[in-house]
Amino acid sequence: MSEVAHDAPQEFWRPPAAEPAALEPNVQSKMVEVCDRCETEFIAGSRFCHVCGASRSSHRESSAARHWPRRIRKWLRHLEFHNIQRWADILKQQLGIPTAALVSFIVGLGCVAGAFLVGLVFTVQTTLDWQAVQLWRIEWLLGASAAFLAGILLKKSAN
Repeated sequence: MSEVAHDAPQEFWRPPAAEPAALEPNVQSKMVEVCDRCETEFIAGSRFCHVCGASRSSHRESSAARHWPRRIRKWLRHLEFHNIQRWADILKQQLGIPTAALVSFIVGLGCVAGAFLVGLVFTVQTTLDWQAVQLWRIEWLLGASAAFLAGILLKKSAN
């Protein structure tokens, strides 16, 4: 009797060892299309799942591919002149500054962003690199200071 238990690959209270192939997830063949929602195989030629009614992913991709020019045109409408002018008028009213001061303020913000981005874009490996990055940051910050000073000087006085 002990010989029978000795030859057993596992003990009787443990489940049998699973084969490695059984532990791997099912990999769907690329030839068969299945529904993303319920994982049911599509009927040949159908545009929707016959179980849950979801559309095929390729149908959704082609739909998105057809509508991308419309989306780009929608976003480009924000860059039309009258929209930019409207935003500038709103900013001028909120900040209480004329157009020239607003432009110099935006240029100053761009220069501050440039000074910040110089440190993110360029990597420093030697002391010479570090000095060059610091010089570029100083130049960007000087440009920002000049733009902000021009904005202050272009602001109309209260008198």
